Amino acid sequence: MNEKRMMMMEGDKEIMKKLDESTCDAQRLQLQTLQSILQRNARVGYLQPHLHHLQASQNDDHDNDNDPLTLLHPDTFRRLVPLSSYEDYAHLINRIADGLDPSSLLSFDPLLCFFYSSGTSSRGPKLIPYFDSPHSKAASLLAHQGSAAILRRLFPPQPTGDKILWFLYAGTVTETKGGFKAMAASAFPFHHNNSNRPSPILSMCASPKEVILATTDTHHQMYCHLLCALRNPDSITAIRAPYAIGLIRAFRILESMWEQLCEDLQYGSVSPHITHAPMRDAVCTLLGDPQPHLSNRIRVILEARQWSGILPKLWPKARYIACVTTGSMKQYYQKLKFYAGEIPVLGSDYFASECPVGVNLDRTQPPELTRYVILPTAAYYEFLPFGIDTGVAGETVDISGVEIGKEYEVVVTTYRGLFRYRLGDIVRVVGFYNSSPQLEFVMRAPTSTAEDLTERDLMSAMEHFQIMLRDEAKGEVLEFAGYMDLESNPRHTTIFVEFGEEGMSLMKEKSVGVLSRWCSFIEECLGGIYKVQRKRGDLGPLVLSIVKPGSFDGLLLSAVEKGAPANQYKPPKIIRNRWMIDFMEASVVLQATTE
Repeated sequence: MNEKRMMMMEGDKEIMKKLDESTCDAQRLQLQTLQSILQRNARVGYLQPHLHHLQASQNDDHDNDNDPLTLLHPDTFRRLVPLSSYEDYAHLINRIADGLDPSSLLSFDPLLCFFYSSGTSSRGPKLIPYFDSPHSKAASLLAHQGSAAILRRLFPPQPTGDKILWFLYAGTVTETKGGFKAMAASAFPFHHNNSNRPSPILSMCASPKEVILATTDTHHQMYCHLLCALRNPDSITAIRAPYAIGLIRAFRILESMWEQLCEDLQYGSVSPHITHAPMRDAVCTLLGDPQPHLSNRIRVILEARQWSGILPKLWPKARYIACVTTGSMKQYYQKLKFYAGEIPVLGSDYFASECPVGVNLDRTQPPELTRYVILPTAAYYEFLPFGIDTGVAGETVDISGVEIGKEYEVVVTTYRGLFRYRLGDIVRVVGFYNSSPQLEFVMRAPTSTAEDLTERDLMSAMEHFQIMLRDEAKGEVLEFAGYMDLESNPRHTTIFVEFGEEGMSLMKEKSVGVLSRWCSFIEECLGGIYKVQRKRGDLGPLVLSIVKPGSFDGLLLSAVEKGAPANQYKPPKIIRNRWMIDFMEASVVLQATTE
């Protein structure tokens, strides 16, 4: 074992020790974290209406250790500062982004940039300020170093180095009117490096930086990622993407464009449909001379069209596949396993744009058994009780007050200007690691008490429908989303469904009566609240809308054009954005109701 590898192993042991220690006295560390946040930011503009009467009149120094705001007890803090959501910050954030107000309204730390969230589960992309907080950087560094150490413990680095087929899209960076950069959180390492050296991630990627940093159609980037990895198939040791849907979309391109990929390898050129010049030139350089033998090897594998277990056939040295597979990504897990064959599919961590939340200590578990351990130094956490029948209600509890088996919405106070901020994530407490809660991600929270359909209910119903569909017609649901029309009387729910090619051809042969039966089947599988409201007449008949092939890909492209980061895009399960609803309604080719 060489000296460099031994040093890495020792370093990983130290990181894991720190990570473990950070969960041993979680309550004390949480108190320290809140005090540290208030020591720096208790006097920001956002908090003044709530805490101004506690200010020491004789002292205007916002980070003095004797300031009563710094020593504020968590119970007092929760009593004085109200719960908040993004809407409570949107006006302030937009004015800061436009250069109209100082960033000290939210934090006294320097403002580096803004992160875009995808906004697919809300009414539009969110702009999250990213402040240069030393405490936050230390906590985030520990979280990310711990995550990397856990992965290296499972799969130690290869002596010859690791090359990853990594589906990353970090090129889209905009600038606000105030001159601040705005990007996806996952793009930050590529655009902010104090050493002015390339991000170390780039050296691990099979694709050149021009593919990752391209500002072009993500389909073209996916194609180039695949082509680069096929050029050197025996060097690929892993396949990764931020979310499971990113891998599924890429492998669908592999299915539909394999002949063109083989042709590009054969002639050492790039398909004319790739028009982004820097990306095209970089890929051509990587391809080098024509590779007829390699092309033939790949073609023999792909022309059989046996997609089950295709990945280890193409990349025989790939040791794992890694991405987020929980929450709305759970629906893609079995399809990933289908492609992966013998290659293990690993889960990822629970890191939000606002702050890290939890680390996954056992990545080999399937989505339903994935657990996240809360990181007590990353933010101050509260938990708002959530009930199937009552929704989110009651008072928050801290990490010492959570109960195993109960569900909560996560609330965070961060080093970066968010105070008692509702993340909009519903989690279930499933245990403790040392004294830190272990969480299971359940779903995105409903945004209104009028919503009778949860993300969990919809996904469960569609899972049952997919099983029935396979048994009956051997079709495949590629994607789906629900929309609740709260303005109609009575209000009603529409479910948009996109089938694969086989399913669409079968649809042409089916009568409207069969489609209505399918609609009734789905409605019967929906949750208890929905059924109660339906029986009372508060809800109208369910509408099943079949959309044309490619509709959800079109939705992605439109969302990216409107500012959603491609790297973090997650297809919405409950659509609330008006333009998305209009887009899907315009894509409908068949429709049925339960009437």
